[in-house]
Amino acid sequence: MSMSLPALAELVADGVSVTQGSRVSIFTNDAAVLPAAAAFVEEVYRRGGLAQIVHADEQFDASAVRWGSESMLRQPPPIEEAAMRWSDVHVSFRGLLPPTEALSGARVAALREGRGRIATLRWEGTRWAIVRVPTAQWAEFAGVDAQTLMDEWSASFAEDWPAAESRLMPWCAELAEASSVHIVGSDTDLVLGVGGRTWVPFAGRANWPDGEIATAPVEDQVDGHITFPGRFWFSGLEVADLRLNFADGRVTSVAASAGEDFVRGLLATDDGAMRVGEFGIGLNAALRTPTGDLLIDEKILGTVHIALGRSYQECGGRNRSALHWDIVKDLRDGGTVRVGDRALIADGIVSDELRRYAVAAPDESR
Repeated sequence: MSMSLPALAELVADGVSVTQGSRVSIFTNDAAVLPAAAAFVEEVYRRGGLAQIVHADEQFDASAVRWGSESMLRQPPPIEEAAMRWSDVHVSFRGLLPPTEALSGARVAALREGRGRIATLRWEGTRWAIVRVPTAQWAEFAGVDAQTLMDEWSASFAEDWPAAESRLMPWCAELAEASSVHIVGSDTDLVLGVGGRTWVPFAGRANWPDGEIATAPVEDQVDGHITFPGRFWFSGLEVADLRLNFADGRVTSVAASAGEDFVRGLLATDDGAMRVGEFGIGLNAALRTPTGDLLIDEKILGTVHIALGRSYQECGGRNRSALHWDIVKDLRDGGTVRVGDRALIADGIVSDELRRYAVAAPDESR
């Protein structure tokens, strides 16, 4: 990667405001991310913070799914829970790695409920960030050129993030005057009510790669249908050609060519999992190649995403759930999204307005 690990560590530490006395929990999911995590630990101590590391390697989840009782799977991991309650800052370094075996979708969905409770503690009690680290193994698995994946990922950090946040705030205030969002595309016609809700910029604080704006749709004002062609992965399981129908804010039907049972299990997590907690628009111009990984793909300029489950309280959302599942819709294939009367993407073309607010892009594209 062209970005040095110390530089990445400094960016992340700035984003979550690590200072003297900060209690920082750090989770890692694979040995591949340990060099990045080590650089961040160094930065935490350099700033006078205290770092505690939990290596929650995801290879062990397979054993839990095979043998654990359903009630056990649905419980939050106790050591991770204790670490999250102790800390005021949390950072997870998550390697992007292919699944090693096929697992039961329903049981993985139960496991996600327990992990979702950890995520709720993170959201509610810490200044947090998730750092997604791509790998050559994932590139091969997903059919993406490895050099392209790494180059785009590295370039996605190239932004003056405080300046970007300042630039996006007034625009978000303008978008908050709209009462609805309308997404149209092939086999897609979805309307989300957003009146009275706040739009928030994500620009160098919570996720890496970063670069999006988001709001929380009104809980009972999502109607229509939306499709997500192609393959993507969540919690190590494949979902393909997903179609969701909504009425009065709730999912009314589901179809998928792969992973349908898994999706149904996720939606059964709790009542809030059936509703949309977030609508977001990707702004990172350096990211162009879909990877099948939602944390990266949701930032691509020309995409939008919805998240089923928990909403951002800072957006005014009231939906509560152990689930927060981002699903990305690429509109560059001919789709349209309107926020009120603004066509931010029209027939697959990113508007000049949206390009002006893009991040990690040359100045002339803004």
